[in-house]
Formats: sequence, structure tokens, C-alpha cells
Amino acid sequence: MRVEARAPARVDLAGGTVDIWPLYLFHPGAQTVNLAIRCYASCVIETRADRRVVFISQDQEIRETYESLTDLALKTSELPLVRELVLFFEPRRGVTIKTTSQVPAGAGLGGSSALNIALCGGLARVTGKRYARTQLLEIAKNVEAVVIRVPTGWQDYFPALYGAANAVHLERDGVKRERLPLSFSDLEKRFVLCYTGQPRDSAINNWEVMKAHIDGDPKVRRNFDEIVTIASQMREALLANDWNDVAELLALEWENRKRNFVGISTPKIDKMIAQTAKHGTLAAKVCGAGGGGCVVFLVAPGTKAAVEQVLARMGGKIIPFAVSRVGLEVRSNQGELAVGARRGGRR
Repeated sequence: MRVEARAPARVDLAGGTVDIWPLYLFHPGAQTVNLAIRCYASCVIETRADRRVVFISQDQEIRETYESLTDLALKTSELPLVRELVLFFEPRRGVTIKTTSQVPAGAGLGGSSALNIALCGGLARVTGKRYARTQLLEIAKNVEAVVIRVPTGWQDYFPALYGAANAVHLERDGVKRERLPLSFSDLEKRFVLCYTGQPRDSAINNWEVMKAHIDGDPKVRRNFDEIVTIASQMREALLANDWNDVAELLALEWENRKRNFVGISTPKIDKMIAQTAKHGTLAAKVCGAGGGGCVVFLVAPGTKAAVEQVLARMGGKIIPFAVSRVGLEVRSNQGELAVGARRGGRR
């Protein structure tokens, strides 16, 4: 059997970091707002005639071979996420797993979570295990926490599973996804996405902020209150198609986020935002936890090309901003296609 799976990365517009348990429980009304983008993490899984387990990371140029699942369990791997997921799904036959990603390393676009979801979908199909999408999300979230050794947030898995535009509501009775009925063509005309060339470590940045919050830092807690308010207002502004408010809120989100942790911005990011403001940028923020990675720019109508040119001259890599209408896709050589998992698992 041969199975191909892919899942989209995301751009977060407001409310990030508050999606880590239990931070959102201290801030009633917490939510995150994000967009799935056509920048994918993918895997190809092929069953084998023997019991060997083979990992091939095309991006990292890593190839590992294990004689069996038992051998895999006894050894470490340079691809720990793949290892942990294979050990969880326990394929009965040997497998060869090839992974690749269009997401730059350390981009802040949730690339590892997108690959995680793609692997979960692919391994579930290969092993014949039927999981609702809510279950796949739980598996992906928990396995990633095992790998990175710090708590993980919720928001990255929803765009990877469902695609489109999302408000993820973080409530005491559960985490719920709301699909936002936005004009994707408007979004694609107004946003620019740029990779700065400086990778970042979201686990470190998020963990520092989380520790400060749990330790009772009043400044961090006040900033999170403000971030929650901004995220709620961002959702409303997007639904109302009020781009002046969207710009104001995006800038306000970025200013509050910078106050949480000194390493969230960098001199290069600050310079990119300042320089492009002369050519049409209305507001901008770092994607994900910051400290490098990608920056999303909201630009005035008709100025997208000019802003992209400035960023390219400054050494940035432009990532085409296009919304992915669908999330996880799984194909097998038996001609089947599954989007997400079985329909009964939709939230």
C-alpha cells in the first residue's frame, strides 16, 4: 500500500500563545484567529514486505533504517516526531516514510504541526485505524508535547485539519473551532508573507512566556488580557470586512506581544516593518512565537507588489499568500481520498 498525505501550515493573526493549556482558563473569552495557507507539509508512506522501518526526510537529508518496531523503540532518532508517531500507530508491517515540507525551518507557520497532522492521517490510513478528527488532533498534540518536552498549544492543528479561516474558541467546556466565512480573494490581495531567513524556536519563546504567566507576573497577565480582547475584536473586524480595524488590531497585537518577551522581535524584523511602511504596509506582526521566522504584513490596496519587492531587496523570501480551502488530505493507491478523517469527527 502507498499513502500520500498533506496538511497546510497557517498564519496566525491574533490570540497566539494563549492557546496553551492552562493559560486560556485564566482569560475568559480566549480565542485565536488564523488562516490555513497553501504551504504544505507532506508524507508518503509505503508498506514493505519485510518488518523494517525506514525514515527519509527530504528536507533534512536524513535517512534512518530500523530492523523492526522493537528496534525503533530501543533507539533514538534524528526525526523524533516521526519515531513517536510510528510507535503510537504500530503498523503491523514494515513501512518506509518520506517526509517533505514547503514550510521553511523555524518559520513560525506551524509547519511541524502540519507535518504531524499529515503523518497522523497517513499512518491512520495505512494501519486501518479509524479516528475522528478530534481524536487525530489529540494524538498529534500529545505526541508533539512528548517530543518537544514542553506544553503545546491548540491552534496549529485546526487549520492543518480543516483549512480555511478559523476562530478557535478556548473555553472551559472544551476547545471549539468556528469556520469564518471570509472572502479569501480579499485576504490574498491584502496580505504579504515573508520569511526573514532567521529561524526561531517556538518551544523556548512560548515556554518563557508561560512560565512568567504561571509565576504570576502581573505585566504578562495584563498583556494576555489585552491579547484576548484583541483576538475577539479581530474576529469581529474580519467578519465585518473592516480593514481599518484589522490593521489597527494587528499592530496592537504585535505591540502587546513584544512586551511579553524581549526576544520576540529582532532588529531585522523591526527594520523590515519600518521600511515597508513607506511603501504600503499598514501593520505587521511576527507569525508564531517570534524571535525570527515569518512576518505577515497587511498592506494598502494596490501596494502588495511594491512591499514584496522591498522585502526581497532586504533579503526576505516571499511566500505566496494563498488561503488553503481544505485541510488534511489523504490519498491511497487504491483511489481513495479522505479530507480530515471520517465525517463524524467534525467539530
